[in-house]
Amino acid sequence: MINLRKNINKTMMQYFEWYLPSDQNLWKNVAKDANYLENIGITGIWLPPAYKGAGGKDDTGYGVYDLYDLGEFDQKGSIPTKYGTKEEYLNAIRLLKGNSIEVYADIVLNHRLGADETEEVLAIEDDPSNRNIDISSALPIQAWTKYNFPGRGNKYSSFRWNWTHFHGVDWDEKLKKSSIYKFYGKHWDEEVDKENGNFDYLMGADVDLNNVDVTEELKRWGKWYLNLTNVDGFRLDAVKHIRADFFEDWLEEMRDATEKELFTVGEYWSTNVETLNQYLKETNYSMSLFDVPLHYNLFNASNCCGHYDMRTILDNTLVKSHPDLAVTFVDNHDTQPGQSLNSWVQDWFKPQAYALILLRRDGYPCIFYGDYYGIPHNKIPAKKDILEILIEARKYFAYGIQRDYFDDSNIIGWTREGDYEHPDSGMAVIMTDNAGGCKQMNVGTRLANSILYDCTGNMKETVYVDQDGNGIFYCNGGSVSVWIKKDNIYLKKEEEYCKK
Repeated sequence: MINLRKNINKTMMQYFEWYLPSDQNLWKNVAKDANYLENIGITGIWLPPAYKGAGGKDDTGYGVYDLYDLGEFDQKGSIPTKYGTKEEYLNAIRLLKGNSIEVYADIVLNHRLGADETEEVLAIEDDPSNRNIDISSALPIQAWTKYNFPGRGNKYSSFRWNWTHFHGVDWDEKLKKSSIYKFYGKHWDEEVDKENGNFDYLMGADVDLNNVDVTEELKRWGKWYLNLTNVDGFRLDAVKHIRADFFEDWLEEMRDATEKELFTVGEYWSTNVETLNQYLKETNYSMSLFDVPLHYNLFNASNCCGHYDMRTILDNTLVKSHPDLAVTFVDNHDTQPGQSLNSWVQDWFKPQAYALILLRRDGYPCIFYGDYYGIPHNKIPAKKDILEILIEARKYFAYGIQRDYFDDSNIIGWTREGDYEHPDSGMAVIMTDNAGGCKQMNVGTRLANSILYDCTGNMKETVYVDQDGNGIFYCNGGSVSVWIKKDNIYLKKEEEYCKK
């Protein structure tokens, strides 16, 4: 489809899911998709971790081994990562940016896995359910903490990791025992989530961000990475486990070095919106956050068999408290079936959920690859057809003043009046988690005396909007309908384009 204008709503896509095959083709695939994604209305791409993980070509990237190895060195049994080579990664970024799509890199700074050697270290066992409680005296363990990077050598960095650069580990090689081991003389950071008493420790070798050598190395790496890749921002992994002031400082230095905005979204997995609000404050509003509470509202609505109070679906969400800093999403690689969070929004409710994040005024919506292209591993079909419709509706029509009609426990709706910058823009959206029905709504005077149709195809009838902008809009049971102007300029232009 033809891109008719440049000033469009921003829409992000997470371009991966957990069970992608280890075929080293993802960078090549996204490069091929770049023009198509721009045309449907994608303006930003979140790519998975690009560096070598402990599992080599089978590692999703979250088991970080070497931040400098982007598929360039023979390490962990392969040169490419799961997603491809360094050259393919850089080429994909160039093509995406050449199609006016911002690229966000997934950054994992909390932990390391796949060390090259062990060291004997004095450590104290902590209670896994309350890391503030020691359950042993100091004892010697064999910890996997020496990272020598034999395949890379000193290229790009001569920094070598050892136990002094970490807080602790979860494995004693001497006893072959799994536990939470805090290195003697160290302490868990305080500015972290309070789950398990203190949730500094997550997995692997926990990076000690109180160590000046570590923080300086991570700053050097960040500048190297930005200079090499020219990405436009970051998705920060596991921020609830990392002291808040580190990221504020690190991002400031990255932004100063590049003189770029570097849009950044943090993954703070909490259902409590006040916890997210507090973290935003602690980081001086230097990043956005994923709207986890909204995800769980969508998840619960999809599992309530039509008994969810749809009037409350946006209650206690980040998009309501901080609409300018909320990245809204339906699902991601952690919530898909079989993964740790396993809070998958049921497929029947996916169109309603995506309409809620794509067609409203607030938030920066993120489309999940597994929803768009499907997840063969779980036999989950692609929802490309409906998502393409909703993304393009956002691109062309979701503008102007918003009016909410959240006045029924099952059927809710809203309208957008459109604006003069986007010809024929404006819409009415109506959805239900139960039986179908109708709702009178006002779309504003710009669409007065117009005929509107449901671009989802769920409703075949048209709706007449009177001179005051009022119309009666319908939806079928368990569905969403998106009403836009019939015979609008974009449809006509696209028809002409397709004929050519």
